[in-house]
Amino acid sequence: MRDPLQGRNVVVLGFARQGKALARWLPSIGARVVVSDMRSAEQLKLNPAEYPGVEFVLGGHPITLLEGCDLLCISGGVPLELEIVQMARRYRVPLSNDAQLFLERCTAPVIGITGSAGKTTTTTLVGEMFKKAGYRTWVGGNIGDVLLNVLPIISRQDRVVMELSSFQLEIMAISPAVSTVLNITPNHLDRHGTMEVYAAAKARIVAFQGERDVAVLGRDDEGSRSLESAAPGSVAWFSLYEMVPDGAFLIGERLAVSGVSSPEGEPKIVCDRSALQVRGEHNVSNALAACATAGAGGVPVEAMAAAIRDFRGVAHRLQIVRVRDGVTYINDSIATAPERVIAALRSFNEPLVLLLGGRDKKLPWEQMLLLALGKCRHLIAFGEFGDGIVEAVKRVCGSDEPITRVAGLGEAVQQAAKIAQAGDVVLLSPGCTSYDAYTDFAARGDHFRALVEVL
Repeated sequence: MRDPLQGRNVVVLGFARQGKALARWLPSIGARVVVSDMRSAEQLKLNPAEYPGVEFVLGGHPITLLEGCDLLCISGGVPLELEIVQMARRYRVPLSNDAQLFLERCTAPVIGITGSAGKTTTTTLVGEMFKKAGYRTWVGGNIGDVLLNVLPIISRQDRVVMELSSFQLEIMAISPAVSTVLNITPNHLDRHGTMEVYAAAKARIVAFQGERDVAVLGRDDEGSRSLESAAPGSVAWFSLYEMVPDGAFLIGERLAVSGVSSPEGEPKIVCDRSALQVRGEHNVSNALAACATAGAGGVPVEAMAAAIRDFRGVAHRLQIVRVRDGVTYINDSIATAPERVIAALRSFNEPLVLLLGGRDKKLPWEQMLLLALGKCRHLIAFGEFGDGIVEAVKRVCGSDEPITRVAGLGEAVQQAAKIAQAGDVVLLSPGCTSYDAYTDFAARGDHFRALVEVL
């Protein structure tokens, strides 16, 4: 079947994970493709032969790229404030991205998941639930595979579970049939500017649903809860504290589903809370969200329970690296915002040595630091925003005695090993992005693991 983009001129802005996937997929459907990136070929380590038929314009985004352009595809890391994007909007050049293009073409039912925290854990767990239910399941989007490359082999009988970020959603005009919003708390304000703009981007995951679709919302989170009126179809909830008529909730120490999230519509027990093998109340909430979401997609409770029992978490999320001399080292490099550090801190009763640092996202730190100062033996600040963290600690407690400033993660690990005592936990939960020193949070987490292994 002829694709609508066959013979069309498509410009791709940004040549990271999503841009590379587009550069491979678009020529396969017959589009004429130009890729533009601010970096040079040397910086990109680009081998053009790997992308036959693709033209590269590097070192900038000239406005002339819009001449004859039928579609402008924007990678997640490319800000919409760029002149070329503003000009495209002015002259009504359509905007799209990898997720939009995939959803427009995918014949299988798609489940979409977003939120300020917990997206990857919940997306992964929902994928496992569908697999336990016997579906051939594809998991990707903002994590793992962009999915465009496997589009030709996805069948109507399969299931697709996508993590979607605010960077993707802000230009999207299509919503998955089951769309989940875990929470909306301050994040990425360095990109979106205000909470209102950030929340509006998240809301787009449900904005284009139909009357028969289901929005799964967090009952315990004000930001997610506020989207109820924006959902055109049914609403299912998940809650740690309330029984809900549709969705997932706790009955004592047991997880349960009901209504649209229960195959028979009646309340059903899924499993005991103790079946969940990952730490933290936030992960119980994630598991409830997964049950509400998978149930809305037709997964039986037996498959939900089996997936929960077998789930061991996702890399770089409260991941045990090593126990050395009675000290447990935990990698939570995914915690790129203070809100996520709060969730990590609440997962431990042991004394903590907390490693904070990286590049700031212009988010409030005071609430997290108040909690950290009450739970931690010591704080260690590293990286580009280290001085800012020290100043924030001084504002909160009037002293810099509880915190040590070091240059990088290597020194932070060495200092933590000197301070920690048997029974303590050394926790890398940085509260910042990794972009001051690493390509992403995973690279930072891998470095932390390597540093700990050689102690």
